[in-house]
Amino acid sequence: MHTWHWHNWEGLPYLTCNLLKPWSHGFFTQQFWPRLPHELTQVLQPDALAYRLKQVHGNTVLTPQEVDDHLNSSDDDLALADGLISQQPLQAVWVASADCTPVLIGDVKTGQVAALHAGWRGTAAKIIPEAISKMQSHGTNLADLRVAMGPAIAGEVYQVSVEVAAEIGTTIIPHNQPEKVITALYDLPNPPLLRDTEPGKVRLDVRRVNALQLEQLGISGEQIAIAPYCTFQTPDHFFSYRREREKKVQWSGIVSIGK
Repeated sequence: MHTWHWHNWEGLPYLTCNLLKPWSHGFFTQQFWPRLPHELTQVLQPDALAYRLKQVHGNTVLTPQEVDDHLNSSDDDLALADGLISQQPLQAVWVASADCTPVLIGDVKTGQVAALHAGWRGTAAKIIPEAISKMQSHGTNLADLRVAMGPAIAGEVYQVSVEVAAEIGTTIIPHNQPEKVITALYDLPNPPLLRDTEPGKVRLDVRRVNALQLEQLGISGEQIAIAPYCTFQTPDHFFSYRREREKKVQWSGIVSIGK
């Protein structure tokens, strides 16, 4: 089992994962609200440059250079995307989440990192495979990746429609008949679906679907860690949009290193 550790910064708690030990990183809690990434980067690595996005529940993954190019050519304050991949050392990449899965990735050979926002829509659009494909185009080998999924809403409390479950399910079970996809999901070992008493509804474990997408790429279970925390069920530490219906977030970030 991969271990997760609590740390304190000026009395405020944040979480790290031993799988990402080589990199300064953190899954920050609601206690840090409303601090933004440029402030939180000071906690991790004061010399790093912070990058963030305006997240739109898609599967676009940008590099810091693409972010800078976009900002230089438009009036926007932030680029629209849901993932960032570093290109150089000392780049801190950040994502915000409140029930969606924050995903931090490191490459032990190149030292490069990625931060992704994978809610159900991003997962259905295969944002993690998209990001990894982009990392591979920058020289990454799959065996060198370490992937940590932070606190997010857990399957047992995440009720969705059968249609949503089938849409996400087709990313791991390609089939054009939704009911066949649902049946196949139930039959998987450690299934990402749980039954719900309400007709037309199921409980969905989004992080498990992301793990299965990774495994289908050829990434082993030892390279993947999933935080044992549910945002919905841990109100002391995490905002949950489903619980509070408030537009508040916690930030997760990781800093690239040189090799």
